[in-house]
Amino acid sequence: MGILDFLTGEFIDVIHWTDDTRDTMVWRFEREDHEIKYGAKLTVREGQAAVFVHEGQLADVFTPGLYMLETNNMPIMTTLNHWDHGFKSPFKSEIYYVNTTRFTDLKWGTKNPIMLRDPEFGPTRIRAFGTYTVKVTDPAKFLTEIVGTDGEFTMDEISFQVRNIIVQEFSRVIAASGIPVLDMAANTRDLGKLIAGAIAETVAQYGITIPEFYIENISLPPAVEAALDTRTSRGLTGDLDAHMKYAAAEALRKGGEASGAMGAGMGAGMGMAMAQQMANPWAQAGAQQAPVAAAPAAPPPPPVEHVWHVAEGGKTKGPFSKATMGQMAADGSLTRETHVWTQGQDGWKTADEVAELAQLFTVMPPPPPGA
Repeated sequence: MGILDFLTGEFIDVIHWTDDTRDTMVWRFEREDHEIKYGAKLTVREGQAAVFVHEGQLADVFTPGLYMLETNNMPIMTTLNHWDHGFKSPFKSEIYYVNTTRFTDLKWGTKNPIMLRDPEFGPTRIRAFGTYTVKVTDPAKFLTEIVGTDGEFTMDEISFQVRNIIVQEFSRVIAASGIPVLDMAANTRDLGKLIAGAIAETVAQYGITIPEFYIENISLPPAVEAALDTRTSRGLTGDLDAHMKYAAAEALRKGGEASGAMGAGMGAGMGMAMAQQMANPWAQAGAQQAPVAAAPAAPPPPPVEHVWHVAEGGKTKGPFSKATMGQMAADGSLTRETHVWTQGQDGWKTADEVAELAQLFTVMPPPPPGA
């Protein structure tokens, strides 16, 4: 073996990269002293790009294919080195492989709620999260702007910056869209396109693009969601008065099942109080704000005075008032065995069977003076 063959075999002549990590964006081909043989074979597979950096200066970018590293294939390198076509010597350069496939299932989300002015609810806050994909479209720019001299650059190293850009543009687009919160779920696709378009200009400066952007969910704070659920439930009840009557009956039933007779009484009281409060909330509110002096109670209606019919000799006499009946008892024309009847009485009865007339025979006037 000649000395030339020995030197030729000392340097690598096949350059390639295979990756199974799924998160490596850039990988530098490692070679001691970065000595690359003139005429070496460079393999660039689909989904890859190879970037040559010579003496700290970006030289060439190779797209998928098989290349012989010679002067006729490397015009920029030839200009930099003034190579001699007949001298096969190694040159010192760095080769960076750039993954140009899509990096999928990347997560984004808002750490803090976003303030916006909703046309229906007024000032409110929302949160959102979703997924996106990233793809390197300009390997040279990506290497110079982001990677630098990092020998193995992963997606995690740039995902934080991309998420910040996404959240910033999402906040701006959502606040300016004027879409009501209740309608955002139906417009996530259009919102995603708007946000992806707003992000594209910024990330293009890094040599990357976001081919896909998805909004999985837009949510309100828990307190607002609870109030919205209450409002929805109230709308589903329909007739509020009928609903409160039903609620009162349910409270009565459940109270009776839980605690027997005492629970039934408490449940009835609670249910009736609830129904009364819901039936007249404005009157209750007014009573709490401005107490009003109670009006004097109206006197009860006068008692109805009975009039009596008297049966005597198969004939009916009357009607007679109670005072007249008292005079008749005094002169003996009304006795205890006399049959009497008044409205509401069940048939004829003797006078002593009617409590109201029986007392006429027990209270007798004292004997007259001088008797």
